[in-house]
Amino acid sequence: MMPLTQPNVHIMHRDAVMTAGLHALLATPAEFALTAHGCQPPAQAQVVVADYDTGIELARQLPQGRFGQAARVLIVTQRDKEWEVRTAMDAGVHGYLLQGCSPDELVRAVRQLSQGMRYLSEAVTRCVADSLSRETLTGRETDVLQLLAKGCCNKSIARELGIGVGTVKTHVKGLMSKLDATARTHAVVVATQRGLIDAGRRPAPFITGEPVQRGVARQSLQ
Repeated sequence: MMPLTQPNVHIMHRDAVMTAGLHALLATPAEFALTAHGCQPPAQAQVVVADYDTGIELARQLPQGRFGQAARVLIVTQRDKEWEVRTAMDAGVHGYLLQGCSPDELVRAVRQLSQGMRYLSEAVTRCVADSLSRETLTGRETDVLQLLAKGCCNKSIARELGIGVGTVKTHVKGLMSKLDATARTHAVVVATQRGLIDAGRRPAPFITGEPVQRGVARQSLQ
């Protein structure tokens, strides 16, 4: 039985093909009142379906008290790195789907958001759960990690960051422990695999490796 009032859903995906596809999939059950495009969602929108960047921007801008309840943001994206998901969640996004989701899951996600709930796909839920169990890198450790990824030696890192070589060694030792890495190059590989290092981006400060037992032998930090 159809609800007396259809939830208002606005689609703001930057990819025109994705917008058309999302509109077609959400129109099939005739459950939602759909609109699309535009630089800002209409005032009556209850759910906004957006790409990653647009979704984060909207989540940060939409006031919480707007018409009693702010529009809830659902991101549909290919971006599945731990730090990308955590960034979206920290920005206030209410739902996160990967583009490979089924049409049924898309409809289910929009329906739950329209009812004031949240929705994360199973893969994204595992990603967030895993990231929360990991130890946190400090801001300086992320700076050192970025320079390690560029192939810098300890002296170069010290000069770049304006700190002593001994301090650099301490930061390298700390990030290697948190990433459970056995060498500097291994740390970079692990960070890359987990999405801490991406082309042209600064590594995320809040997602790291599993904590390891102290006293484990490691290669020289030189």
